[in-house]
Amino acid sequence: MNRTPGNRVVSLKDFGRAGTVGIAAALVLTSCTPDGGESEELVWAIGGPEAQTGGLHEGIVELWNEQNPDTPVRIEALPEGAGQREQHSLVLQAEGDDFDILAVDVVWTGEYAENGWVESLEGVRDEIEAVSLAGPLESAQWGGELWAAPYNSNGAMLVYRTDLVDTPPTTWDELCEVALQVQDETDIGGLTAQGARYEGLVVNWLEYFWSAGGELYNEDQTEVAFDVELATEVLEWMAEANESGCFVPGFNTAQEDDARNEFQQGNAVFQRNWPYVYALLEEDGGEASENFEIAPLPTFTGEGTISALGGYNNAVSAFSNNKEAATDFVVWLSTDEEVQRTLAEVGSVPPTMASVYDDLADDPVMSLLGDILEEARSRPPSPAWPEISVEMQRLIFEAYNGDMDPQRAAEGIRDVLESHL
Repeated sequence: MNRTPGNRVVSLKDFGRAGTVGIAAALVLTSCTPDGGESEELVWAIGGPEAQTGGLHEGIVELWNEQNPDTPVRIEALPEGAGQREQHSLVLQAEGDDFDILAVDVVWTGEYAENGWVESLEGVRDEIEAVSLAGPLESAQWGGELWAAPYNSNGAMLVYRTDLVDTPPTTWDELCEVALQVQDETDIGGLTAQGARYEGLVVNWLEYFWSAGGELYNEDQTEVAFDVELATEVLEWMAEANESGCFVPGFNTAQEDDARNEFQQGNAVFQRNWPYVYALLEEDGGEASENFEIAPLPTFTGEGTISALGGYNNAVSAFSNNKEAATDFVVWLSTDEEVQRTLAEVGSVPPTMASVYDDLADDPVMSLLGDILEEARSRPPSPAWPEISVEMQRLIFEAYNGDMDPQRAAEGIRDVLESHL
């Protein structure tokens, strides 16, 4: 199987600009090889709006199919997030061959590997490792072995009002000081982020905890390295930020779009969110549209920045009938420069290929992401992460809302981590 780009009849950039539906209609996906034989179709099980007809991933599949008519790929569009994982697990637990390629959230790696659902990619590690950012590559590994190929990533950033803040804060304490000062002079709230009781809260808390020097596990995840005292201090800081008004009213019910809307309506000085909000604020940012900028997230030390990684990697199903071709496809998604540039340029989706960020340095979001992703951290790709996260959500939420003593909550987090080693 040829993994190098062949002659392109239609470029992915043109696909995005001309409109995905129109181009897709113009391309004919045949089920036969050039000599009239039957082709061997691969199924890529991936969720989210870009997996739907006319979406970004369809354009990428069309390019592959032109270059590889003997092994065309078809997208099986799944629900987003937990719904996608549920559909995967229903098929994989039955050892079904319905799916050849699995789009795997960065925190599912360990679970899929431990369950025997995916093939090891150690045999193609060198190709993938040579072009991938370190953070996304780490998220695709479990037990020191590569189980998936990085595809798209994500990193959090701070959005701030330039008409209210001269320079972005470099520490979380400074952010609260500025937020409260602005409130004294206006009726605008402080920080909006993801404070509801769901996975997003754990992600936000980890960014605070990591930025204070905390860790969950040691490097190979064989021991808990959780500092209860440090975790207590971070939870106490959150509780104080919530009580003082540094966090906007309604912080404890907000998810991603709630935070975007709050900032967009002019009700917050700061917003912690993902890069997707930038274009939406530019297009229809209300009061904030002409007065916002982006910066790295603060830390407690004032040094550097730390973001939790988001994104998806691609794995080969252990039950695929054509693992070799499926492996070629996932490697191509990671290592083909046109594919990776298209994620950024057409879909505004952060790629995992390091060189793309150098090429797109003039784009403010991609330029900032190039710095953020160098220091971004993956949540542990543990098989038990879904259970760990649910307990952490409860403990963090109760502690910062004043319903549990922060030290007791921190001790609870340590106990949860130790119970799932």
